[in-house]
Amino acid sequence: MVTNEQPIQSLYRGLTPNLVGNASSWAIFFYFKSIIEEQLLLFHNRTRATSFLNNDSSTNETRNELSPADYFLASGISGTLITLSTNPIWVLKTRMLSSDKGTEGAYESMWHGARQVFKNEGLKGFYRGAGVSLLGNSHGAVQFAVYEPLKNVWRGYQAREHHELENRGHQEKLGNTATLVISGSAKIVAGTVTYPYQVIRSRLQTYHSEARFGKGIRGVASKIWREEGWRGFYRGLGTNVLRVLPATWVTFLVYENVRYYLPRLAA
Repeated sequence: MVTNEQPIQSLYRGLTPNLVGNASSWAIFFYFKSIIEEQLLLFHNRTRATSFLNNDSSTNETRNELSPADYFLASGISGTLITLSTNPIWVLKTRMLSSDKGTEGAYESMWHGARQVFKNEGLKGFYRGAGVSLLGNSHGAVQFAVYEPLKNVWRGYQAREHHELENRGHQEKLGNTATLVISGSAKIVAGTVTYPYQVIRSRLQTYHSEARFGKGIRGVASKIWREEGWRGFYRGLGTNVLRVLPATWVTFLVYENVRYYLPRLAA
């Protein structure tokens, strides 16, 4: 890449769809995740109140935290919405990264690629790999099923340290170091558990994928298992973890700090 006539462009090829895709994905994800979590919390509290009125043995205490299953559900639904709205961007990104600019058939830009996909494959071309991406929503679901409970445990520990158990429901600021450790741990767990889908998705979205890797999720998975064994599903895992951790840290540092300070600045 660095020996090409335009090394900088080669190294940063696919940057535009990557920025557009990540920005829109996180915005949509956190927006709908917060809405769904609020509704789940209201649902649990309504259920508790109904049980109390029916003389159930349950108490009528207000619930302030969701369970890991609730976080998994909220993240899974939000991830589905992301997949349906941003899959075309990831198709373009994958194809741009798999070829150097100027080579035969390579897209000159994101917009040129969009025109070529629509011209040669129609709308269906923008949703190549969407099926396996929907399966891949389990990545975000697992990540937040680990992240949010760990965050609650840490806040509970901080509350006990400061003798403020009665205020545990209060959303205190998560420290930057704690954010790095918790978000990194959650990302590593989720990435390891769900990595095989990323391998399959990437092969489905590349140029001439059916001829090179097989047709559909089952065809690609069968070929990987037949030719590479279980190791094939984890090819590039170490590199992927190193690649995503810095972005994860930055994303969650910004998210937690903006979430804490923005309401106070607007007050």
